[in-house]
Amino acid sequence: MRRLVALLLGGALLLAACRGGGSASDAGTSASRSAEASSGADASAPAPRAEPGDPLHDSERAMAERLRGLFPGIEPTQRRIGLDELLVGQVPDGIPSIDAPRFVEASDAEAWLDGVEPVVVLEIAGDARAYPLQILMWHEIVNDVVGGTPVAVTFCPLCNTAITFERAVDGKPREFGVSGLLRRSDLVMYDRTANSLWQQITGEAIVGVDAGARLAFVPSVIASFEEFRKAYPDGQVLSRDTGFSRDYGRNPYSGYDEVGSGTLFRVAEFDDGRLDAKERVLTVELEGDAVAFPFGALSSRVVIESEVAGQPVVAFWQSGAVSALDESFIVGSRNVGSAAAYRPLLDGGRLTFEAVDGKIIDMETASTWDVFGRGVDGPLAGRALEPLPSGNHFWFAWSVFQPETRVVPGDEG
Repeated sequence: MRRLVALLLGGALLLAACRGGGSASDAGTSASRSAEASSGADASAPAPRAEPGDPLHDSERAMAERLRGLFPGIEPTQRRIGLDELLVGQVPDGIPSIDAPRFVEASDAEAWLDGVEPVVVLEIAGDARAYPLQILMWHEIVNDVVGGTPVAVTFCPLCNTAITFERAVDGKPREFGVSGLLRRSDLVMYDRTANSLWQQITGEAIVGVDAGARLAFVPSVIASFEEFRKAYPDGQVLSRDTGFSRDYGRNPYSGYDEVGSGTLFRVAEFDDGRLDAKERVLTVELEGDAVAFPFGALSSRVVIESEVAGQPVVAFWQSGAVSALDESFIVGSRNVGSAAAYRPLLDGGRLTFEAVDGKIIDMETASTWDVFGRGVDGPLAGRALEPLPSGNHFWFAWSVFQPETRVVPGDEG
């Protein structure tokens, strides 16, 4: 119970800070409301999947009116979910997105970013950038242009989910903000350009004119800052000069990722006993087939090969990155490592991989590979595997949206 109260207070303090301040009594009131939400929100089964234009159910009407007030111009009947699945936790933009990001050289970031700290690593057309979770923790969305591609780099602390999207719909860039809404504990983004709400973990528009559309995923990896520096010595790092005053480096969700600690907001649909709700998983979904690689298995094996939708897939794990959701200050948190998935194909041939003395080695040429899918030593040094859109999530966050997911190893038969 004490841990739950601490988590709720931490969440309330984050909300208060993102509003630009607030008294201790304000934070306590927010924590009380959050406690009420955690005991009842998301507790009823969701309405059947809606079609845009369907009449509102009685259980949806109150939320529909709230959405009209929060997002002028949105039409709640244009939806793909039951509106009663949504929880209002904050006002729109109460957690401010970064819309004009600034970047610094990695050498300059060393003054405030430790080598073990986790960063979202994104590389497009030779343009490599790192987005520290110590900054994303307080902003959740960065609207950026990388390698000429408009992207949204997103992070939901409640789900430990970092996902990058192309932020263009029908060829036109969109700008995304933090809606203040949650669905199944996951961040709901809102499109300032077209008045639509989007589910972060699926990339689907769930309410508004774009309901049913999906954003394209862009492969990215959560890795340590040190690994980013080694792989991309000329890469850029998102600056702390965001235009906002935040306690960057502090984790307001201290202890949240502890196995067995439960979720901050109840997720009634989650009832999967294969893994603990807070187990970290690397997920891959292709053509409707979804696979999850638990970090527990990855950290002991380093390499796991499997198939998704009949296609070969290899998952790599590498030590070094600490959790962003463990200790009060990220730098002091425990090592959870990094993971990513790739097609094990090169020049039309299949590569097979094994872990040798903790290194990732292909059996065909004995070349060494890193977690970014790049050959770093041996005959294939300088070559790269094709990255697959994958995600690092808490198990509850992924499985509640993809309940048919296979766990590998575990569900191979």
